[in-house]
Amino acid sequence: MTYSVEKSDAEWRAELTPEQYAVLRQAGTERPWTGELLDEQRAGLYTCAACGSELFQSGTKFDSHCGWPSFYESIRPEAVELIDDSSHGMVRTEVRCANCGSHLGHVFPDGFGTPTGDRYCMNSLSLGFTPEASA
Repeated sequence: MTYSVEKSDAEWRAELTPEQYAVLRQAGTERPWTGELLDEQRAGLYTCAACGSELFQSGTKFDSHCGWPSFYESIRPEAVELIDDSSHGMVRTEVRCANCGSHLGHVFPDGFGTPTGDRYCMNSLSLGFTPEASA
């Protein structure tokens, strides 16, 4: 896959913290209940921590009680790339940033009570957050 943002491994390592690199570029997972965006309640925009691409709006965030920030849909279908993931002895759907290919988390069809029925389970380390300007 070719992405709009392409960088060398050395460039990614220089720009990201070691923890962000492990999640975004090596498909790692942060420990549950530790992410700084888990309890973020303000209105705003969630972006890719690697390239700044817009990913999720705060209005689609919900408390799924899973330990990671959860959303029921991306800002636009083409904002994320969905990839079959059969690692760790299970079948899941990986979510990547469609702009740079960075790993964000996984999407599951268990977002009960949401408009889409989906739960985009994202790593806080993979996201940036910009609050809406106050009026």
